[in-house]
This record gives sequence, structure tokens and C-alpha cells, in this order.
Amino acid sequence: MARPFDATIKHLVESHPADWLALAGLPCDGEIEVIDADLSAISAAADKVIRVNGPFPYIAHLEFQASDDRFLDERILFYHILLRWRFKLPVRSVVFLLRPKALGNVSGCVIDSGAADEKLEFRYRVIRVWEQPVAALLNGGLGTLPLAPISDLGSKSLDEVCQTLTERVEKELPRELKEAVTATMILMGLNHPNEMIQHLFRGVRHMKESSVYQAIVEEGVTRGRVEGRVEGRVEGRVEEAKVLLIRLGERRFGPLPSDAQAILASIRDIALLHAMIDRVSDASSWNDLLPQPNA
Repeated sequence: MARPFDATIKHLVESHPADWLALAGLPCDGEIEVIDADLSAISAAADKVIRVNGPFPYIAHLEFQASDDRFLDERILFYHILLRWRFKLPVRSVVFLLRPKALGNVSGCVIDSGAADEKLEFRYRVIRVWEQPVAALLNGGLGTLPLAPISDLGSKSLDEVCQTLTERVEKELPRELKEAVTATMILMGLNHPNEMIQHLFRGVRHMKESSVYQAIVEEGVTRGRVEGRVEGRVEGRVEEAKVLLIRLGERRFGPLPSDAQAILASIRDIALLHAMIDRVSDASSWNDLLPQPNA
């Protein structure tokens, strides 16, 4: 599923899981193992899942969000339950919001009260990256270092942050991770114009000679590329929602008719798809569930 900067962040989590657990505020008192997050049996995949062994083993579920998702609370609950069922361990879910635009409908909890003896209360941790002190990221683990340019800069300038980050990358990160850090720095394109980003990197000492700068030039840090990746993420979400809708619907109504296939193929509104998923248990047929052409 195409999601902006997803592969980059996942690679950093795989390489430095302890750094991400620390940033998430989760305990790390045993052996750490990044495990398969594929839940494809029920058409879902969490961003990254880490098993922490020790006296009190648990599963850390890390999710990364760059845009608004009105059903994020429910989706995290969905992943949480599936992971607990699969691994038979407590699950601690943490969502990293990469920019303020992603804050939209995030509450960090799902509370559903029914009768007096029926209540669901689920809470998860939310990390707003733009509120994290830049000094903690610049001086912290290498795995979370690329978040520094989109954190709370305080009195520091973006120029200073980029220079400090680049110097650490050049000194401490192996060659294969430089590309990952470079790609993560493209995330700045979500908040800053391309001209500013190029100017900042040109201003960094020895930047033209660095492999990081060359990689940025080759990748082309442009607004168009960032927007294209964002569109890819939305498209991926749409397709994932359609697969889930078909699976749930076919269990209840039977095979999807050809005319309904055409209707579903034309839908690109992720909110509408999520609303239909919620209505599967109440609808009486595919025609009742899907919007009709003349409706």
C-alpha cells in the first residue's frame, strides 16, 4: 500500500527499534524483536509491530499518520484486537502524528457505552511529532533522528537543525541508512516550499560533497513528488477499504454482482467507504449498502 515516507520510517524502526520504543514512552527491559505486522487474513496490516520480551512481555504497535483520517481511532482499535488475538500478549498501541494536519479527528480513545453492564473503553498513546523538543531528537537515538526537522524547533533555526542532523548522519550512520534518512528529510516538503528546502541544504557546511546532499538532488525534493506520494497513500487506503468491504459484504450478502462491482470501482471517497463498512451489519443487500447511480 503506497504511503508517503512509509518505507523509510519502517526501515528506521527495523534498524533501531529501541529508539522508537523510547520515543513512544514504552518500556524496553528485554530482548526486542521486530515481527511481521501482516494481518492479511483479515485484510489489514499495521505499520510496525515490535515484540518486547522480558519479565512482562508485550507487543508494541506503532502507527504513522501524515494526514487526517476520521476513522483512525477505530482502525487502531481494530489492529489492537487483531494483534492481541494473534500473539496472545498485551498490546500497546502508539500513533505518531507527523504533522498538525493529521490531528483532525484523533482522540486517542474509543468509548462505546451500551447497557449498564456493557461498555468498551480503549485508549492508545498519541505522539505529536511537531511538539517533540528538537534537542531530544538531535541528541537521541539514530532511528528517530530524521524526525528532528519536523519537531518543535524552539529557538533553533531550520538551518541549524539540518546542519546538526547531517553531521550526525555523516559520522554515525552506515551508508545504507543515509538513504533512509535522506528520504525522511523529504517529509519537510509537506510543511515547507521546495525552494526553502534546497536553500537550507545548500547552506549546510560541506553539503555538496556529502552523499546525503547528492541523494536529495537525485531524488528530487519537489512539492509535486510529495503530493504524488500523498495521493498514492490515499489510493492505497481506498483499495484496502474496498477489499475489506467486499470480504465483509460477501459473507453477509453473497458474491458481489457485476453491476455492484462497477459502482464500487467508481468510488474514491475513503470516508464513504468507511461508512459503508460500518453499515454492513445493518444493510439487507448489496443494493441497500452501495450508493445507487441515480441516488
